[in-house]
Amino acid sequence: MTNDERQEGAAEDAAPAASGTPATQEEPADLDGWRARLAEEAAKAQSYLSSWQRAAADYQNLKRRMEQERSEVGRLANASLVINLLPLIDDLERALRTVDTNLAGLTWIDGIWLIYRKFQAVLENAGVKEIPAEGLPFDPNVHEAIGEAPGEEGKVVSVVQKGYALGDRVIRPAMVIVGKADAGGETRDAGGGDSQEDVTG
Repeated sequence: MTNDERQEGAAEDAAPAASGTPATQEEPADLDGWRARLAEEAAKAQSYLSSWQRAAADYQNLKRRMEQERSEVGRLANASLVINLLPLIDDLERALRTVDTNLAGLTWIDGIWLIYRKFQAVLENAGVKEIPAEGLPFDPNVHEAIGEAPGEEGKVVSVVQKGYALGDRVIRPAMVIVGKADAGGETRDAGGGDSQEDVTG
C-alpha cells in the first residue's frame, strides 16, 4: 500500500466521524419537527374522519327520508283506493239494511252479504279500520257533527255515515248526530224517540 492510498483511507475514516458530530447536535431540532408534523397529520386525519362521519350520517338520513317518502306514497295510494271503495261499502250497507225480513235466507241475499264481508276483509287487510263513534264522546278529530238530537250531552247519539282510518290517518271522519239536553235539562235515550227513525229511515 502506498502513502497516497494510506492517506485516502485515513481521510475516509475521518469523514464519518466529522459528519456524525453535527447530526448529533441537530437531532433535538429534527425530533421537534417530526412531532409537529405528526400532530399536523393527526389533526388532518381527525378532520377527514369527522368529514366521513358527517357524510355517513347524511347518507343515512337521506336513506331514511327516502324510505319514509316511499312508504308515504304507498299509504296515499292505498288511501286513494280506499276512498273510492267506501261509497260502494255504504251502498251495500244501505241495501242490506232495507232488505225485507221475509227475503232473509234467499240465495241472492246471502250473495250480497258475502260480497259485503269480502269488501270488509279487503279493507282490514289494507289496514283500514272503522272509527268507533256511537255512544262515545264527540271527538272533532275523527267525528263530523251534522246535527243534534236529544241525548246525553256531548256524546254521539247515532252514526249517519261510518268513518274510517288508515293506520293513524283519518281518511273519512264519521258523520254523526250529537246528543243535546232539551230545554228542561233532561235527556232522552239515544236509541229511542224520533231521532233514531230520522237516521235509519
